[in-house]
Amino acid sequence: MYRSHNCGELNASNINTEVTLAGWVQKSRDKGFMNWVDLRDRYGITQLIFDESRTDKTVFELAKTLGREFVIQVKGTVIEREAKNKNIPTGEIEILVSELTILNTALTPPFTIEDETDGGEDIRMKYRYLDIRRNPVKNSLLFRHKVAMEVRKYLSDLDFCEVETPYLIKSTPEGARDFVVPSRMNEGQFYALPQSPQTFKQLLMVGGMDKYFQIVKCFRDEDLRADRQPEFTQIDCEMAFVEQEDILNVFEGLTRHLLKEIKGIEVDKFPRITYDYAMKTYGNDKPDIRFGMKFGELNEFAQHKEFPVFNAAELVVGIAVPGAGNYTRKEIDGLIDWVKRPQVGASGMVYVKCNEDGTFKSSVDKFYDQDDLTNWAKTTEAQPGDMIFVLSGPANKTRAQLSALRMELATRLGLRNPAEFAPLWVVDFPLLELDEESGRYHAMHHPFTSPKPEDMALLETEPGKVRANAYDMVLNGNEIGGGSIRIHDKATQQLMFKYLGFTEEEAKAQFGFLMDAFQFGAPPHGGLAFGLDRLVAILGGQETIRDFIAFPKNNSGRDVMIDAPAAIDDAQLKELHIKIASI
Repeated sequence: MYRSHNCGELNASNINTEVTLAGWVQKSRDKGFMNWVDLRDRYGITQLIFDESRTDKTVFELAKTLGREFVIQVKGTVIEREAKNKNIPTGEIEILVSELTILNTALTPPFTIEDETDGGEDIRMKYRYLDIRRNPVKNSLLFRHKVAMEVRKYLSDLDFCEVETPYLIKSTPEGARDFVVPSRMNEGQFYALPQSPQTFKQLLMVGGMDKYFQIVKCFRDEDLRADRQPEFTQIDCEMAFVEQEDILNVFEGLTRHLLKEIKGIEVDKFPRITYDYAMKTYGNDKPDIRFGMKFGELNEFAQHKEFPVFNAAELVVGIAVPGAGNYTRKEIDGLIDWVKRPQVGASGMVYVKCNEDGTFKSSVDKFYDQDDLTNWAKTTEAQPGDMIFVLSGPANKTRAQLSALRMELATRLGLRNPAEFAPLWVVDFPLLELDEESGRYHAMHHPFTSPKPEDMALLETEPGKVRANAYDMVLNGNEIGGGSIRIHDKATQQLMFKYLGFTEEEAKAQFGFLMDAFQFGAPPHGGLAFGLDRLVAILGGQETIRDFIAFPKNNSGRDVMIDAPAAIDDAQLKELHIKIASI
């Protein structure tokens, strides 16, 4: 055997035990007559000692040739360490080596394999297999495994059954762009990689598998961000004979279970707010409620006061920033410049200092008196010592701008504590959203989402006002999961396709298999999918998902380690009946 123990488990109770260890050389310290080597594996570090007076001469000389990241096997005796290291579990002992075998040599790595490395992100991505040896990345992957196992345990205990669904499916026009795969056997035809197992899990409900889940890879060919990859993993779930309340209860339970088992945190309340309330109060549909700074709409107190900027605006809205009343003019000007950046797009910002004596000083004192500003403070719930920041303009655009400012200020003020967890549900989303360019309605979630029964009549007259039987779970300002009650009868599904602009022929060609299935006794059903990558990152106290994925892509969707995507040769193209047009 290569090892009797791992490098993280030996301690004082093992003294005088003969052991065999294997791993990588972390570092060595040669004192001439004595040589120490730190041996590392996934479980920890154990110090080895080669002593000229106690170690075989051949073994002693071989130890002097060891380089960083050499793979070695040693046999020896556990002895008490003279200079103990209280920072590691094995710090009381060391191994007096009697036998040494070099299993493989190693080139000097391009960056140090340490918790604090000298390697930049690009070089670490290129040599990801070396980066995984570092504790931060290794521990992130182990953390992800622990979360996934707890998910499987929780759902399995509730009689959910994990079922695999196909990866080679049919391309559909809704949602993000598909990754497509040419079929060699069917000339000119293509598979698509699934953006989600949506229709298959609905068909499983028709098939009587009333509690399904799957931890599954999904694929979207879309623009990338720090928390988005072209391939990602979902905790995908579906249940039959349920209403919205049933699904919310099950997945509140799952989230509570994860927070308790993974983080040791008890969470009692999962507030529920409507989409309209979220947009009006926080400016987005995934609000971070770890802190306040709720929006206060000021049209009533800010317009018709001879300030033309506010008078011309559809919306005047502000937030009270706690403790910011002592901001300098330089700091305020810096924030004004921040909201004017193209990424935010505001044309300017008004501010009001809330003095400790109850008076106010604003950048628009020429137009507003103390009574006006008192009303602003009441509406934004500002306290003495706070600062009110106000934006104005088109309603939707202005809310988005103020939302960005709210999050930026919360970050600067240290209000986004990664060790604090504040989940909530957002419900009653619009069923449809209008694409202003095409003039067509699109499904806000997907075309299989059921409308609220009481809003069905509005489909004919005011489709934009129809609410969906849909819900998102939000954690610390991130959407970690979402789902809906599905349409389960052919007539309603056909109606939905009609309002989404499908002809009968298009709907049948794309989704005829699903509507056919609905005619054979489809039960009421609904589900939800959590983004595992994002959920794990947030539980791990991070905003980005990359370190929780073994082999991630970069911001251009490339795997720089294996150099993918890459061209394929002409013979393969010919087999696939694909011709590349010359430029």
